[in-house]
Amino acid sequence: MKKIVLAVMAIALFSTNTANAQEDNQTNDFKKWQVRLRGVAVAPDEDASVGIIGGNAEISTSFIPEVDFTYFFTKNIAAELILGTTKHDVNTTGSDISAIGGPTKADVDLGSVYLLPPTLTLQYHFYAGDYFKPYVGAGINYTIFYGVDEGDVVKDVEYDNALGYAFQLGFDLKLNDKFFINADVKKLFLTTDVTVDGSNLAPGLEIPAEVDINPWLVGFGVGMKF
Repeated sequence: MKKIVLAVMAIALFSTNTANAQEDNQTNDFKKWQVRLRGVAVAPDEDASVGIIGGNAEISTSFIPEVDFTYFFTKNIAAELILGTTKHDVNTTGSDISAIGGPTKADVDLGSVYLLPPTLTLQYHFYAGDYFKPYVGAGINYTIFYGVDEGDVVKDVEYDNALGYAFQLGFDLKLNDKFFINADVKKLFLTTDVTVDGSNLAPGLEIPAEVDINPWLVGFGVGMKF
């Protein structure tokens, strides 16, 4: 009899937990998927070590549309994949090009380059009432450099693809059961090796550089749960 009672209690407990889990899965706060569309400012926090001619690097700020997808493992823990591409103008600052007849402090135009930095973060979401949901996240990104336009000064510029790290802080503000507003700030830690082919300026001239791009990504947009 005791065994039967324990078995019934176990079945009842399992049924209650299953019902609660199903109910949680059906709540608006625990829909497993979210998609967002953001407008993002990409502002590099650059620093560089430039060989031969010295100086530093300057990389322009870019404004882009960005799409991300979020999957919730639980109500609090989620993974987010961010997709977007940016174009940046690049030049050196304070470089010494006196060896080829230029000034000792010059800005050298290196044209432009596109960056494709898919970023995956693991997030923890907090619930502050029914409408406000802040979150923090950390993860990795792999940046692909493409579409290089070397400009009119040097012969060519090559960028190495690079693996980096990402940190994230943001919040979702509920509008209704399906749609919400989102604000998000990310910091990417990203370093690439750059090789500038200046053989058109001096025979055999090749300028190496290690560039920390380390951009801030500041975004604002709307999202949908499904």
